Amino acid sequence: MAHEHSHGAGANEKALRWALLLTSTYLAAEVVGGLVSGSLALLSDAAHMFTDTVALAISLAAIRIGRRPADRRRTFGYHRFEILAAVLNAVLLFLVAIYVLYEAWRRIAAPAEIQSTMMLLVAAGGLVVNLIGMRLLASGKDRSLNVKGAYLEVWADMLGSVGVIVGALVIRFTGWAWVDSLIAVAIGLWVLPRTWRLLRESLNVLLEGVPDEVDLPEVERALLASEGVASLHDLHVWALSSGKVSLSVHVVSAPGVDDLAPLVQRLRALLAERFDIHHSTVQAERVPCEQAGETHGFGT
Repeated sequence: MAHEHSHGAGANEKALRWALLLTSTYLAAEVVGGLVSGSLALLSDAAHMFTDTVALAISLAAIRIGRRPADRRRTFGYHRFEILAAVLNAVLLFLVAIYVLYEAWRRIAAPAEIQSTMMLLVAAGGLVVNLIGMRLLASGKDRSLNVKGAYLEVWADMLGSVGVIVGALVIRFTGWAWVDSLIAVAIGLWVLPRTWRLLRESLNVLLEGVPDEVDLPEVERALLASEGVASLHDLHVWALSSGKVSLSVHVVSAPGVDDLAPLVQRLRALLAERFDIHHSTVQAERVPCEQAGETHGFGT
């Protein structure tokens, strides 16, 4: 398991490194192209590519920092840095979307002249770069919120490039310069819901909420149905980072259970096999401890 996790982290790091190289190399060209062409949609796409570059750099740093071993000040290690990076990525996307919406509103009163050919060529190049970046990050996006955040940014930028290409073609053949602002607004509105989901998932981890993939009532039912368990209390499930779910619970043994150690082993094995929770702390008691009367925590 540890070897597989290390291999996955190594693959994520390599993919992020290549994606960072591609996006940072093309960023300068897209900024220049947006300024020369006068296209807000292209500048919007360039802004997203800038956040891509920042996000990829942060994500890469998060993986490297996350490798640091636990110490006396941080006994869980640095794994949660990944979640902090995901939160920062989401905040950056929100700021970009707000800027694009404001600039589009400003341009309604003063439409800018658009060089559609330059706009089209630069957007096409950006599309190629984004497709390559998505391909590099696709394998790790479902295993890491950190990589998922970077993937979402590249994916959003890819959609932006498609929108800019469509806008450039429309402007070229119709002369409707207002389409540029419309595409820019569409890019911003398209990104916001996905950004909110990323932020919500990340904040849930920071607040030590129950991970989405864990059905807490089902966990409780499975523990209560186990032989030798009379009741339980103070059931908590949280995650340090993506895929690092932890659980703690107090169980009260049924009458006639003489040795509590085998009961604890069976419950930990159940949690690992049925719910894929491998970091669990199970405290077995013959009578409920004083914590059972407190209001915090989940369970009966």
